[in-house]
Amino acid sequence: MKMARMVHNKGDLMNFGFVSTRFSGTDGVSLESRKWAEVLGRDGHRSFWFCGLCDHPAASSFVVPEAYFQHPVIDRINRAIWHCETFPEGVAAKIARCQGHLHAALDTFCDRFGIDLLILQNAVTIPMNLPLGLAVTDFIEGSGIAAIAHHHDFHWERDRFAGGAVQPFLRRAFPPVLPGIVHAVINSPAAREVKARFGINPAIVPNAMDFDRPLPGARLSPDAARASLGLAPGDRLILQPTRVVPRKGIEHAIELVHRLGESRNKLLISHEAGDEGLDYRNELAGLALEKGVDLRFVSDRVTGVDDRDNGLFSLEDLYLLADFVTFPSLYEGFGNALLEAIYFRKPVLVNRYSVFKEDIEPCGFRLVTMDGEITDELVGEVRHILENPESFKASAAANLEIAGKHFGYPMLEEQLREMVHAALRG
Repeated sequence: MKMARMVHNKGDLMNFGFVSTRFSGTDGVSLESRKWAEVLGRDGHRSFWFCGLCDHPAASSFVVPEAYFQHPVIDRINRAIWHCETFPEGVAAKIARCQGHLHAALDTFCDRFGIDLLILQNAVTIPMNLPLGLAVTDFIEGSGIAAIAHHHDFHWERDRFAGGAVQPFLRRAFPPVLPGIVHAVINSPAAREVKARFGINPAIVPNAMDFDRPLPGARLSPDAARASLGLAPGDRLILQPTRVVPRKGIEHAIELVHRLGESRNKLLISHEAGDEGLDYRNELAGLALEKGVDLRFVSDRVTGVDDRDNGLFSLEDLYLLADFVTFPSLYEGFGNALLEAIYFRKPVLVNRYSVFKEDIEPCGFRLVTMDGEITDELVGEVRHILENPESFKASAAANLEIAGKHFGYPMLEEQLREMVHAALRG
């Protein structure tokens, strides 16, 4: 699928400034941002990165520690502002100081790299860093710079982002309703909600992958790689390629492996617990022990960058090694792991979460699906695939073709071109 050349109003190549709390690792925002930058780069445009935690080259990055949501100052603000009707004394002043610092840093970033257009990646969507969202909003309003706000998940989707005291700040900047910002969401329900709340008609830009890219080569032989992960010859690798948070429904993956009933089936979870604490991780470890499931958390062995020295694996390495992928999420904004499994030609179990049913399932993929529970029929279907991997090859090829049509880079290129045009027109 050949990509059309991007055309914009300026007549020359552009410098795009990506802004978020972090661009590092394998979280969905970091991954999708890399894809957007890759598509822009194919046409010669350059991308630069403003954030608090970064794994991009230093020459194209502008790291401000206070932009990271786990910076001590931001952490103290977060501990004080949620679920209260009045801020504790001094908190508003602390927010203002941090906001001013980040505003000045954004000004320097845009000057240093000659930024033509900002791409806000969840920075004005979910208030992991309230001062950053406020600073971005004020900077755009004051400077008049063009911007695209890419929204992955909103604050009203999480119970923890509540409280009367913070509402004026959320109304101001999460998201900001300004004429200079073009908004994009990742699914149809979010588009309807944004329209209802703010009168904005956002673009719907689903997660994407370069499905035309050849599969990467294995860094190690499969046997050596599996041995490095502690797997014995004949073991099967069941991969759960998500963060360890309750909405991922990982207890269903444990139940599946338990009911498959073979000790050689090992369940590996690739990502860390993230920003929602360790309680769920501990619950899963206890459940796996109770069910006799060999559950392994391997995030300390997984790197999000190309450098895979010192015994580290990339997420791609794990997909190449996987015999089966589990994705039993209760809720997803879209579902990067599903696209990844399809790209790597792997069979995958999907819980039919709402966005899947509305935006993905109608495309006609051949997947193992569930409706909130592991049934005997489902276990039999998975067992058949594991015992007869050749039987899935035709489905893998069909899935790849469908995904390339609906969620490939040509789709993303077209969407980006239209949004850039709209943002530059103001």
